Amino acid sequence: MGKKISKDIAKNIENYLQEHEHKSYLRFITCGSVDDGKSTLIGRLLYDTKLILEDQLASLKNDSKKVGTQGDDIDFALLVDGLAAEREQGITIDVAYRYFSTDKRKFIVADTPGHEQYTRNMATGASSADVAVILIDARKGILTQTKRHSYIVSLLGIRHVVIVINKMDLVDYSEEIYQKIEDQYRSFSSRLNFSNISFVPLSALKGDNIINISPQMPWYHGLAFLNILETIDLAKTVHQKPFRMPVQWVNRPNLDFRGFSGTIASGTIKPGDQIIALPSAKTSTIKSIVTADGDLEIAYADQAITLTLKDEIDISRGDVISEVKIRPEITDHFQAHIIWMDDQPMLPGRSYLIKTNNKTVSGEVTELKYKVNINSLEHDAGKILELNEVGVCNFKVDDAIVFEAYQENRILGSFILIDKISNMTVGAGMINFGLRRATNVHWQAVDVNKSARSAQKHQKPLVLWFTGLSASGKSAIANMVEKKLLALGKHTYLLDGDNVRHGLNKDLGFVDADRVENIRRVGEVAKLMVDAGLIVLTAFISPFRAERNMVRNMLGEDEFMEIFVDTHLDICEQRDPKGLYKKARSGEIKNFTGLDSPYEEPECADIHLYSANMEIEEAADIVVEKITKFLI
Repeated sequence: MGKKISKDIAKNIENYLQEHEHKSYLRFITCGSVDDGKSTLIGRLLYDTKLILEDQLASLKNDSKKVGTQGDDIDFALLVDGLAAEREQGITIDVAYRYFSTDKRKFIVADTPGHEQYTRNMATGASSADVAVILIDARKGILTQTKRHSYIVSLLGIRHVVIVINKMDLVDYSEEIYQKIEDQYRSFSSRLNFSNISFVPLSALKGDNIINISPQMPWYHGLAFLNILETIDLAKTVHQKPFRMPVQWVNRPNLDFRGFSGTIASGTIKPGDQIIALPSAKTSTIKSIVTADGDLEIAYADQAITLTLKDEIDISRGDVISEVKIRPEITDHFQAHIIWMDDQPMLPGRSYLIKTNNKTVSGEVTELKYKVNINSLEHDAGKILELNEVGVCNFKVDDAIVFEAYQENRILGSFILIDKISNMTVGAGMINFGLRRATNVHWQAVDVNKSARSAQKHQKPLVLWFTGLSASGKSAIANMVEKKLLALGKHTYLLDGDNVRHGLNKDLGFVDADRVENIRRVGEVAKLMVDAGLIVLTAFISPFRAERNMVRNMLGEDEFMEIFVDTHLDICEQRDPKGLYKKARSGEIKNFTGLDSPYEEPECADIHLYSANMEIEEAADIVVEKITKFLI
């Protein structure tokens, strides 16, 4: 009898584990404005589903008395707000991930911050979610942050949203208030790409309509919150899409094994399938699919695998392995939506690192097409993107990338922007499409090259980049250096800041975005002149390190010398030959470098001139003496 009971128990446990293993997963995000009750909702959900251990519950009750906001009642938000700063301030700062399971489905929830300054964290949480739960405080209605999060959720490809109208207990469970908010949200969201929107009124604090339908709202005839999550039909098609796998690592443990490791972005793969490696376009056939648990007969999207091939073809980290017939695109120009995440604005023309799933390249925003007005969803003109703004931009990258539109493939269609100096992530991008001009424009080879032109002039081409504040003496010193080089028989050309703005850059102003574009254009001109074999002298304030480094990177090794004409602001103002500082101080000139616009001094200039302590000719002699070895 005992053996039979033991077998029954073992069988029941085995059946339970099998059922649990094959439950579907739902990944959802909670978002919305500050104090809408996101953390409280998740905490209450875990509490009501009895997924809190006894020691956790005891700790929660104790913490609620110490730092809670609900008096003698349990503060469910503390279950999710784990950081000390979050508990002290009563807000969510970081993304908090929690796992729980019901009889019908397993869940991973990302509780994200509502504060505008942490929008970047919200976007991070949404990037891997299937469903968005957007909370609205019934007392406040739809706020700007509600609209911002809704737009970002739509932009990130989430098609199922649950609109939770919370704190109904604080508005006497009013059907009129609920219906008004629902109507307003439906009107706003009609222009977003949601395929399914569910609405539920509830009180996260009191537990109304979370697990069971509450008698407090007899006018509501929908499902309880948890039932909505359990019954959402995701209808995933990622397995039916064409096979794509970005290569993360070339696995070569010994001479007898060479495999290509990565996580499948979409589709399925099995031994015998033909594949193509991009961008090289070399083809082969799958020999085996290797994992830590043994070889597979077939592999699906989201699985981490190693592929071995029947042919020895060149594949590197950053390449994409694809099915042969339907291939992703390759481009070095594309258009994308950008969520800007940095306090410093996005400036077209500035060089950033662009990191895709498996590759990092240098690139720049060539044009801001428009900004998205979060409240009206209209397109607004603009030159820059500020913190938390969303825009559509054209991009150019130095090395072509393999991609698909974000709406087709989240993995191959997404990227982040990284500031080259601070190494901070400053933006998240979703590719819309490649720009056709990228594939139609090719570099034309010529017979007379830079070496030939330089040899004809008996000199090494070089850019002497003079930088410093207005009235520091840049132009005067650069002019004297050119005269001395000309006397030595050298072939030169001086690009002066004021002179260039009379022609090439006369359409540019003096805001940061225009300053960046000003230097980008001058850098391109200087590069062409170096290709002609010339010694190019430039005299520009060029206030930002990023753009000076950008020009340096345009040129070959030892073809760029940064010359910092270091003059204190007080001395520059005393000189003020054009009266610019006086006008700037009186408010006649805006965005004047050194006063209301920053100047970033070179951290390690090739030549450092303290012009206040020397004559112009003395400074010029120092430059000529230091560069002489480069001119032969």
